[in-house]
Amino acid sequence: MMMSGRMLVSAALVGLVGLTGCATFCAKHKESTVTTAFYGKTKDGVAVNVHTLKNHSGMEVRVIDYGATIVSVRVPDQQGLCGDVVLGFDNLADYETKSPYFGCAVGRYGNRIAKGTFTLNGTTYSLATNNGPNALHGGLKGFDKAVWHAQVMRTAAGPAIEFTHVSKDGDQGYPGTLTMKMVYTLTDQNEIRLDYIATTDKDTVINLTNHSYFNLEGQGHGDILGHELVLNAGNFTPVDATLIPTGELRPVKGTPFDFTKSTAIGARIAEADEQLTFGGGYDHNWVLDREGEGLSLAARVTAPASGRVMEVFTTEPGVQFYCGNFLDGTLTGKDGKVYQRRYGLCLETQHYPDSPNHPNFPPVTLKPGQTYRTTTVYKFSTK
Repeated sequence: MMMSGRMLVSAALVGLVGLTGCATFCAKHKESTVTTAFYGKTKDGVAVNVHTLKNHSGMEVRVIDYGATIVSVRVPDQQGLCGDVVLGFDNLADYETKSPYFGCAVGRYGNRIAKGTFTLNGTTYSLATNNGPNALHGGLKGFDKAVWHAQVMRTAAGPAIEFTHVSKDGDQGYPGTLTMKMVYTLTDQNEIRLDYIATTDKDTVINLTNHSYFNLEGQGHGDILGHELVLNAGNFTPVDATLIPTGELRPVKGTPFDFTKSTAIGARIAEADEQLTFGGGYDHNWVLDREGEGLSLAARVTAPASGRVMEVFTTEPGVQFYCGNFLDGTLTGKDGKVYQRRYGLCLETQHYPDSPNHPNFPPVTLKPGQTYRTTTVYKFSTK
């Protein structure tokens, strides 16, 4: 809905502009585009670029080489007004020094490994620990802190970026040299498609994911407790006090973890439940009810005020739902927004946490000659 010259916005829409944090309509384009610009230099002097993908309907995604990090996702609300729906920073320095994994690629093993150890083929490996006694999201210098090599692409599905990175044998304690490729594609169906591919020269474990924090009312616009969530999962993996799975697959029925029907995130988050106490709220892995090996619906999130809807499809067996319990108002993000507790939610598609130490969980071992492949799609619409 564009006009020649100055765009006119009615008084009624001014309020909505404030709600979404954006004063423009999503501009439609004759063709999808991908462009690259300089973003900054790391503290070690490595240049980092930002890549901007746009589709026909006006959706825009910006990604930087550092951590293959999604720094903004601009999508229309039910009035056609654009808003940025992911948390993040305005500069590279903050991503290097302050980020709680905003928008980044996570690996070599996403989520936690108990006490930073696992045994593979009779050999025990000790990992870098960075979350109390446990290894979290790949260790002290995981893939979120790597500067990935990027190549822009134009595919039949839409504009894309191909990221590549090599993690050497022994990196953060993990065995094997891991060679990775990730392709981020923006489709004309308002989908962000993430394809992960990896090979190794030695038996290793792998669990890659993306750690974007979403707020479908607009980043910095209040908490996400009013967002309505559906999780296609009849079970979850309960944890101990350090958020390590016990090994049990527990039914969600009759618990605050039942999101099989659309439920406000805040509806039961304050209930007296040991699992909620351990996580400070929701910070758990749900076991997806899957059929077959292809893409399957994992989650649907709806924001009542903006009318934005996000559906998550994945080939993975689980999803970690985290609702920003550790955000505490000490981080100032984009546009000067202060991120208070539960200002964003994560839906990290994955294999289960600590799988190398639980033989009953789906396997995460990658061997030479095999190719690791997973796909996740975040699809945006309005109701």
